[in-house]
Amino acid sequence: MSFEIIKKGVLAGLWFIFLTFPIMVIRVNTIENIIEWRWMNMLYAGVGGFFLSIIWDELLKKQEKNKNKAVTGEMPFLQRMMEKRNVRLPSIIGLVIFACAFPYIFSMYQTNIMISALIYIMLGLGLNIVVGLAGLLDLGYVAFYAVGAYSYALLNMHFGVNFWVALPIGAALGATFGMLLGYPVLRLKGDYLAIVTLGFGEIIRLVLENWNAFSEGPSGIANIPRPAIPGIDFSLSQATVFIYFMMIVLVIFTIFMVNRLENSRIGRAWIALREDEIACQAMGIDKTKTKLTAFSLGATWAGMAGVVFAAKTTFINPASFTIWESVMILCIVVIGGMGSIAGVIVGALFLMLVPEYLRAFSEYRMLVFGAVLVIMMVFRPGGLIANVRKTYQFKSSEI
Repeated sequence: MSFEIIKKGVLAGLWFIFLTFPIMVIRVNTIENIIEWRWMNMLYAGVGGFFLSIIWDELLKKQEKNKNKAVTGEMPFLQRMMEKRNVRLPSIIGLVIFACAFPYIFSMYQTNIMISALIYIMLGLGLNIVVGLAGLLDLGYVAFYAVGAYSYALLNMHFGVNFWVALPIGAALGATFGMLLGYPVLRLKGDYLAIVTLGFGEIIRLVLENWNAFSEGPSGIANIPRPAIPGIDFSLSQATVFIYFMMIVLVIFTIFMVNRLENSRIGRAWIALREDEIACQAMGIDKTKTKLTAFSLGATWAGMAGVVFAAKTTFINPASFTIWESVMILCIVVIGGMGSIAGVIVGALFLMLVPEYLRAFSEYRMLVFGAVLVIMMVFRPGGLIANVRKTYQFKSSEI
């Protein structure tokens, strides 16, 4: 190591001590009304900052060397491996076996976490249509999630509608609200579109929070029935396992539908809209219809996920549908890889499971989580599994 690298590492360590001093060193003991000074933590922060600076510098140098390889459009290693039949088939079989055995191997707590991750996979795939394929920045996506959840809760409370009837109704209401949002914002794009969709999401949340006669206000709606098979009474653990397998089926259905949409005519229109809106319109594509379809179909999956969420938790209130839910779903799409189905799945599992399994480091888990996100955006800006643009080659045949 050169003197410059060591000097840079020392400065980084001192800067890291300064930034983390209030969190790592000072702790207020409210029971004895004293301040505890944890000086050893300051040493750990300085040493950690020193070594992290050196590793960061080496990784940046390696990234510069690999930039030229990325320009060629070569498929990532994982995707190249999955193209091989002798690797893909055993991987799929192993994944299916693990998914089926999961609720019987792990505890009910772990199964509940996985159900939440599967719900966010559905949400991520739905938002991927709007953001990843059509290129429309939507920060109010949680509004459609809330519409689905409250549609089931209110229909069951007032009319006794069961889960299986509410599921398609929630999807249809989500699609309807998607079109209602899409129509006024047809002329907007970029930051302006994000602000308007953000406002739409907040309007829905505030309506649900303040219209007590309609939505029960902040107190929420309780005793929402879980999904069940007619004539069979499930215990709590059995209902959890049933919801888990139902979510597996819904996620597979979502993957199939989103994949088919991506490779369809409307999917190619979305991609054209994302790349160049003017050129897309010049090619004869109806821009209005394309945008409305993207908002509507993306919101459909959010509505379905909302119905499942209400059935899983058996209680909902407006606090479950804040702006941070939209931000988290958007992070899933961006970190997983915009436009990539596999990337969104991996991103949802990563963002949902990592904070849960960092609960052992309860004081620092969000700090670690934030650091991981920063590292991802620096070294993998295209996402964990970036979408590879399809290319077509024409070879002349000799006669």
